[in-house]
Amino acid sequence: MQVQEIMTQNPACCSPDTPLQNVARMMVEHDCGEIPVLDDNRKPVGVVTDRDITCRTVAEGRNPLGLKAKDVMSSPVVAVSPGDDLDACCQTMERNMIRRVPVVDASGRCCGMLSQADIAEQAPEQETAEVVRQVSHPTEEASKVGCC
Repeated sequence: MQVQEIMTQNPACCSPDTPLQNVARMMVEHDCGEIPVLDDNRKPVGVVTDRDITCRTVAEGRNPLGLKAKDVMSSPVVAVSPGDDLDACCQTMERNMIRRVPVVDASGRCCGMLSQADIAEQAPEQETAEVVRQVSHPTEEASKVGCC
């Protein structure tokens, strides 16, 4: 199975200067937990996750209404290609301990998103279980995201 077979096409995206409140609204409107941040050529320069908003904003006592996507985004971007084998994509997600990954075409432009939910709905149960298990391991590094 290839990434393109189960990815979400045409995901909601934003620019680095998109107000953070608008990014959060996109998450609500599209029922997702990550918004790719794209440059003028539609190439990912970062991602904003629901965790970025809570850990890099709310937990630090910052006013999210005065922030933009670039203020809290995670970067550099880990991405996969539409033609990548799903097993390789899952290994990338596991290695980087990420639950969602932007999909970029041959020119590096964002063309989709792949999430654990996509994998859970479409992939064999064993693959789903392994991705969830590996991505969910608690780490010291993950607990410090955006703090202090």
